Amino acid sequence: MLISNAFAQAAPAAAQDPMGGLMGMLPIILMFVVLWFLMIRPQMKKAKEHQKMVGALAKGDEVVTQGGIVGRITKVGENYITVEVAEGKDGPVEVTVQKAAIGAMLPKGTLKTL
Repeated sequence: MLISNAFAQAAPAAAQDPMGGLMGMLPIILMFVVLWFLMIRPQMKKAKEHQKMVGALAKGDEVVTQGGIVGRITKVGENYITVEVAEGKDGPVEVTVQKAAIGAMLPKGTLKTL
């Protein structure tokens, strides 16, 4: 026989490395920290500001809905508000929307300039 048999060698015993498991998890932990500071935290801050703005809505405020409707608040309920969007022949045209659908508050007098 010209070719001898090749046998696999036994793997050397792994050295006891107490930091080995932690170093393997480090990239995942680092990615979560970056995700938290770049995406989750700013979104939570924005949601908190929106809740504060919605809680401060009052009659007479000028607002823009998330759908782009501009108007003046005429009634404020627990979950819904009524927004006057135009002046018609028979009186003001009012729309009822959810409080959460308010996108932004406008400075006083903005409706007169539109």
